[in-house]
Amino acid sequence: MRDSRLAVRGARLFDGETAHPRPVMVLIEDGRIVDVDLTGAPPPEGVALADLGAVTLMPGLVDAHTHLAFDPNGNTEHQMLHDDDATVMTRMREHAAQALHAGITTLRDLGDRGYLSLRLREEYATGEPGPQILAAGPPITGNRGHCWYLGGEAEGAEELVAAVTSRAEHGTDLVKIMATGGMSTKGTNPGGSQYGLADLRAVTRTAHGLGLPVTAHAHAAAGITDAVAAGVDGIEHCTFMTRSGVRLDPRTVDAMAAAGTFVGCTVVKPREGMPPEVLETIEPYWENQAYMQRHGVRVVCCTDAGINPHKPHDVLPGDLVYFAAQVATNVEALASVTSLAAESCGLGHRKGRVAPGYDADLLVVDGDPVHHIDDVRRVRAVYRAGRPVARDSEASSRGRG
Repeated sequence: MRDSRLAVRGARLFDGETAHPRPVMVLIEDGRIVDVDLTGAPPPEGVALADLGAVTLMPGLVDAHTHLAFDPNGNTEHQMLHDDDATVMTRMREHAAQALHAGITTLRDLGDRGYLSLRLREEYATGEPGPQILAAGPPITGNRGHCWYLGGEAEGAEELVAAVTSRAEHGTDLVKIMATGGMSTKGTNPGGSQYGLADLRAVTRTAHGLGLPVTAHAHAAAGITDAVAAGVDGIEHCTFMTRSGVRLDPRTVDAMAAAGTFVGCTVVKPREGMPPEVLETIEPYWENQAYMQRHGVRVVCCTDAGINPHKPHDVLPGDLVYFAAQVATNVEALASVTSLAAESCGLGHRKGRVAPGYDADLLVVDGDPVHHIDDVRRVRAVYRAGRPVARDSEASSRGRG
């Protein structure tokens, strides 16, 4: 009888936390890692060996903030109001495949329409090849608030409790709430709160009682402070906008560090043509992300993929390079999209590390990203649950821009 196990060998390993600059062999069985050998031993008798040469083996990447339903080259509001479900689902499958080819084996979708991301999650869970999907469903927002067109409008404690309960009944993996306005929805104010502390507490209390974590979109400093006080598990963006510009609040940072709150650092780069009011936020935004990282906040590099043409769904490796230059060492940056990102998604027990018992989601890259972070974009192979992902020449060149 043919041995179903597989051994994958490379010149070095980043295991999600630590770099091992010596040959490694990862033994895989039934989609899980059963052994990680650093002694140079041969594979067990009868086990097929994929010896990939001078490569680095590392965990598959985790993008903790993406929007699979959004075509980055289209108008999001128009798409969500006018495209039918079949069109959106086709787009989501294409985007998920694009991410997987870049080595992103786990995606947390933080905003869809009609719970379509849950439908895609089930497709992949029942055998269709694709990344692991975690889904928030339509984000909860105020009337005509940020991303209102996704269908998650709710005002007042009673409606908010009902909205959280509905998401639990649909089977979401978490709850996303728009604590402040957003930059991409006309008529909303990213520097202003959409909910007060009492409303946010109603959401977190209900969600946690149902076993669901809560992450809050929050640009405004007041909204961030209230969300942290309400006990959210994560803050997305965490810009600290005030009436006098971007101003970090050290007390809120200390509270986040003490509570273990995750910050989803959605990478934004200055570029020509940006509105002046956005450009003015970028330099202090990065200063604040670095400050939080130094002061013990669990800062996760993620993308907000899909929101504009600069955010295709395979952008995480390129965004990681910029994140490393602004916030963290290469090892910290790599951890932020593997082990730390997996923890932020509630999957730290089975994703984001190359270790026995973990899912065999692997990214294999040419070179050594621990020393040259840009090598994370030089994809040689991707394994999802122990199976190699078919990659054509077009897919292998994506994410290098």
